Amino acid sequence: MNAAEPQSPPSSDVKLETSSLPPPTPLADPRPSGWMRLVPSGTRGVALAALGVVFGDIGTSPLYAMRQCFMLPNGVSHSTNNVLGAVSLILWSLVMVITVKYVAVMLKTDNRGEGGVLALSTLLSRATRDWRLWHPVAMVGVLGAALFFGDGFLTPAISVLSAVEGVAVAAPNLERFVVPFTLVILLALFAAQRKGTGAVGRVFGPVLVVWFLALATLGVMSIISTPQILQALNPYYGAEFFINNGRQGFIALSCVFLAVTGGEALYADMGHFGRLPIRNAWFQLVLPSLALNYLGQGALLIRDPTAVESPFYLLAPSWLLPPLIMLATAATIIASQAVISGVFSVTQQALNLGYLPRIRILHSSETEIGQIYVPTMNWILFAGTVLLVLMFKSSDALAGAYGIAVSATMLMAGVMVDMLAYITQKRRRWLTLSLLSSITLIDAAFFSSNVLRIVEGGWFPIAVALIIYTLMATWNEGRRTLNWTISMEQSSSRKFLDELASNPPAKVPGTAVYLASAASTIPRTMMQSVRFHGSLHERNVILTFSSAEVPTTDAEERVSIDWLAPGLVRVTARYGFMEQPNAVAILKSADELGLPYKPEETIYIVGRDTPIVTSKRGMANWRKRLFALMARNSQMAAVHFGIPPHKTLEMGTQTPL
Repeated sequence: MNAAEPQSPPSSDVKLETSSLPPPTPLADPRPSGWMRLVPSGTRGVALAALGVVFGDIGTSPLYAMRQCFMLPNGVSHSTNNVLGAVSLILWSLVMVITVKYVAVMLKTDNRGEGGVLALSTLLSRATRDWRLWHPVAMVGVLGAALFFGDGFLTPAISVLSAVEGVAVAAPNLERFVVPFTLVILLALFAAQRKGTGAVGRVFGPVLVVWFLALATLGVMSIISTPQILQALNPYYGAEFFINNGRQGFIALSCVFLAVTGGEALYADMGHFGRLPIRNAWFQLVLPSLALNYLGQGALLIRDPTAVESPFYLLAPSWLLPPLIMLATAATIIASQAVISGVFSVTQQALNLGYLPRIRILHSSETEIGQIYVPTMNWILFAGTVLLVLMFKSSDALAGAYGIAVSATMLMAGVMVDMLAYITQKRRRWLTLSLLSSITLIDAAFFSSNVLRIVEGGWFPIAVALIIYTLMATWNEGRRTLNWTISMEQSSSRKFLDELASNPPAKVPGTAVYLASAASTIPRTMMQSVRFHGSLHERNVILTFSSAEVPTTDAEERVSIDWLAPGLVRVTARYGFMEQPNAVAILKSADELGLPYKPEETIYIVGRDTPIVTSKRGMANWRKRLFALMARNSQMAAVHFGIPPHKTLEMGTQTPL
């Protein structure tokens, strides 16, 4: 910064807002809510990329969903009526849960274009007027995010395993290689994540187009041979399924649910592409292809009951099996991508909302903010997925574990949407609530059916979700406790200015930028400089990053400047939970507002608070130790906020918990 201050700095109670501030690339996204971010070449190109990321999970469900409906002990016995009933339930689940709930309703329930349970919970918190409900609603969102993380372990495992198992259908002597082949494919998939979601989507999109066309073609060929299956379009057969099978039919509902897994990833990935490309891809290609294939599998089972061992692969003639297995393997890799990219998005949201410690987040595109790569989460997911494959060894064994996490996430999202509709809907409120509540009852039935299979592997995602929820809740409460303790030691701006006026410190040439967690107090690092060294720099900037409960902030709202005294100014930067703060970009933006910035004359002073576990009342001691461990291993603030390391001075303090 320049040595000379502006001639007439405003008084401390004057706040200068930005007027023509250019957005710091790549953090700000000036495009309207719901804009597609990954591929700038038009809606058709974005829809193609969305196929490669969003629909992979639900698009590969035909590999195992129908088979599970007739696999004992959870499926039902084979009969024509049961086949018609199972297909009817699958088709109407796709209509009610995915088409109506997710595509028609939840894609409109976005937080400035972002989806996912955390974005939904923050939206509901802002709409809720009763402040006593804010924390419970936030915790429901955290639990939903934790369950989504559990889904992130399961989807790659069951999807890739189900595809590679086709090798055993084509060549039974190769069955022993299914697990090794699966592990090799998973390693390649997770290693490719650093290339970025957009690059992966553009590569995977055309593959998924071929996959869905293959699903539709195989289904139509089978339907022509057995048109009787078209009776499954009548929901009566779905109701008759439960009448004929009783309790066993309710248990089999957990197998039907496998056909709609992927809806939660569709909503979580909305911020990458926008609602219009996702909706177009669903109605124009994905839904028709899925419906035709499930009808085709049902037709095959009516003709040949022995095909129940692999109704998807047995739709194809034997000469077509090798290329179909290769295509299915590619499609399941893409299915895994849908959840992995969703986990990256939820991780960034949780971090910026204060539920996770600082970890490394890489932007894999210089121009598109939606493309991120989180190395830590990527390799944690890889390790958990490999463990699942080695533990369960087959997609049939994994099916019991797969549904419970996804069904719980869908149920919580449905309840939050119901609450949001009740609060915000003015016209036709009860009509809307009646429709949404009926879908929530369907979600509750799916969840209840999956709970019955908890001993078959459903315990695994529940255990993962509880661990992640504990970590997130502990970090959030620990940070609030730590910040409260620190705030008790900090001086208000007015008190500090009075002390400086009565006992001026020595002046050191240059500019110092102090990072502060609160915009109303003086940071401890500045107080320590005065207390221990009796000096301050000639120019001092207190820089505070304020996290907003929106995905992105508008450029004109991002930066504000408060002149506290000659040589002392406070800069406040607002960031959304899908943006990455950057100190240098903010100072350059402040320069546009009249606060001069010269990098060569500037140093950054960052505090590092080390929590010390004590017997003080508050969190349980084991949670205090867990929080301290997480704090010690979090990314340094200087790195997280983009501060040049060679210009950084870190001052450590110990704070009792």
